[in-house]
Amino acid sequence: MLAQYWWRAGEPIALSTLCRALDGMSSGGIYDHLGGGFARYSTDRYWLAPHFEKMLYDNALLVRTYVRAWQLTAAPRYRQVVEETVGYLLSPPLRLPAGAWAAAEDADSEGEEGRFYVWSRREIEDVGGRAAADWYGATADGNWEGKNILWRPQLGDLRRPAEIEDARARLLDRRASRPRPGLDGKVLTEWNAMAISALAYAGRALDRPSWVEAAAGTADLLLRQLRDQEGRWLRSWHPAMAGPRHLAGAADYAWLVEAFTRLSEATGEARWISEAITTADALIDLFWDHQGGGFFTTGNDAEQLIARMKDIHDGAVPSANAVAALALARLGELTGTPLYEEVAGQTVLALGPALAASPGAFAAVAADYLEGTRRQVVVASADPHLVRPVWSRYLPGTVLAWGEPYASPLWQGRDDAGAAGFVFVCEGYTCRLPVRDASQVEALLGPPRPSTYRAG
Repeated sequence: MLAQYWWRAGEPIALSTLCRALDGMSSGGIYDHLGGGFARYSTDRYWLAPHFEKMLYDNALLVRTYVRAWQLTAAPRYRQVVEETVGYLLSPPLRLPAGAWAAAEDADSEGEEGRFYVWSRREIEDVGGRAAADWYGATADGNWEGKNILWRPQLGDLRRPAEIEDARARLLDRRASRPRPGLDGKVLTEWNAMAISALAYAGRALDRPSWVEAAAGTADLLLRQLRDQEGRWLRSWHPAMAGPRHLAGAADYAWLVEAFTRLSEATGEARWISEAITTADALIDLFWDHQGGGFFTTGNDAEQLIARMKDIHDGAVPSANAVAALALARLGELTGTPLYEEVAGQTVLALGPALAASPGAFAAVAADYLEGTRRQVVVASADPHLVRPVWSRYLPGTVLAWGEPYASPLWQGRDDAGAAGFVFVCEGYTCRLPVRDASQVEALLGPPRPSTYRAG
């Protein structure tokens, strides 16, 4: 939300606050300085001592956040955190052989919390040398229960000299010989959809097409494994156990709409818009509250409870209603479907009193999107060079259609030979004169908002 607020209002404190928080997390012990990725949360105010469990959803959400920080500041350290965290996500054990993501790695190994991750100063020196022990803030007495959690004492100073990078690789090899924490190997639809969205977004922003391919591969796996014969999405699946049984909830559907929409913008393949539409229609059919607005947590085909609850509060993860509102609004913009934007708007209105009282906790990003200026970019080409100016920027109010045409006002008159190779930049479906060169696309998008915060 801080990134979006800074983009709209230009308040320097918003960006500086965001960067300060991101630097604190990535410099602290909550970040895995050897293998990438973030632990679940910090147990102190300094981001030093984590609860060592590593959750898929935390890392998926943080990848998106660090990508946006890199887009806004061009600071290399944010790109480094993204690359290392995605490296963790795409490696065993979290990346399962089936091609989906496990839910989490445990905090404990050998019966002790954090044992896999902590070090004595002597062991660090023996493996990586004294310079590495100093770099990671290790002391003889340790900084946590007599051992050392690796961290960076210099806030935001993450770029490792060659000597330290060599030491990091040796330390990582030594750590790999330890018994690894247990793995929660179930595949959760919601959390996998979060990761698909994050990798699709990050892969295009950082020009890493293999990440987009991995995201698409997982999406295909979910389509095969986590729907019943009638096409009803299911909540979870464990590759080593019986097939999925539990019905997916509103959060699963909302994140799938978001993931499929991001895949369409990342790949230019029309099939992802089709999947997003099918899932969005089912989300509204199964979960929409026709009297009060917003989405119920469980579907109208699920076991009938005394009361149907609604997930509205943004906590460790965004609420189902917040994700649904933004995903439907963006899909409506891409497809020209009024229903999606109407439902998104009614969802935000239903949360209005709570949103007014605590904006940061109730669908603020969706509300900002719906109220702000929205832009549509159509690239009548499959040439990624024409699309890269859009991918590389933080453009919270912009949707992108390119590659394969699909049924939408955005594509009317632009899916024929006469429009081939042109780029159209529009607001409210009213377009500027088309261009056909990446530098011209840059000019139409306008300069990135200038920052008065020196990100380094």
